[in-house]
Amino acid sequence: MSDRVIVSVREGVADVRLNRPEKLNALDLPMFQALVEAGRGLARDRSVRAAVLSGEGRAFCAGLDFGSFQAMASAPKGSGPGLLSREGSESPANLAQLAAWVWTELPVPVIAAVHGVAYGGGLQIALGADLRLVAPDARMSVMEIKWGLVPDMSGTQTLRRLVRLDVAKELTFTGRAVEGAEAVALGLATRVEHDPHAAALALAAEIAAKSPEAIRAGKRLLDASGLVSIEEGLQLEESLQRSLLGRANQIEAVQANLARRPARFADPD
Repeated sequence: MSDRVIVSVREGVADVRLNRPEKLNALDLPMFQALVEAGRGLARDRSVRAAVLSGEGRAFCAGLDFGSFQAMASAPKGSGPGLLSREGSESPANLAQLAAWVWTELPVPVIAAVHGVAYGGGLQIALGADLRLVAPDARMSVMEIKWGLVPDMSGTQTLRRLVRLDVAKELTFTGRAVEGAEAVALGLATRVEHDPHAAALALAAEIAAKSPEAIRAGKRLLDASGLVSIEEGLQLEESLQRSLLGRANQIEAVQANLARRPARFADPD
């Protein structure tokens, strides 16, 4: 694991930190690669029940490092894996997109704890999380228009799921930055927290204390809603519910609630 991203797991909660504080966690090629590696590694770890995504230092992520921008624009074809590479990937996303999209593919809930700035690619990474807890003075921007570009790290897919189309267009066309309260009002963020990282860890611990199969099924169902037909959605709901009923963790949830004691759930198979 690259030191660009630090991952620790405790009691089912993965604490994932972008670790380039001297550059406000700006994205270079090693950071892209480390984010993908971290996400894929956590997806394989059945002990992980929730993840918190944050940035070390003064910011969540300031976006693309200018050196990486130049490399992406000038790299000749066949020069090896780059930001647009899909080599060895089963995902429809290229490497740049996957650094953000991999968090949507994680089967467990991901909570982004945003402080400082989340600009451009940094915002798109945060949008890949299921929930976003933001500091009151956090600044979030779809900043690509400043460089004559469009969001290209899966943000056009995730942003549209969160905000109205006209809001998505305004933010994309102007690149203006919004702070915590407005971000919540627009749908970019879940809620404002004065210490988003501590709040995210607490929320992740609460989620990790629930039945892991039910949490995973809930994420899968809600992510599919609106993307499949009503018939397919209802069939998936029934199928996943049947897969939960009578399982050891579902029985434990009932028994723990009746006994008014903390549940003791096993990791999913």
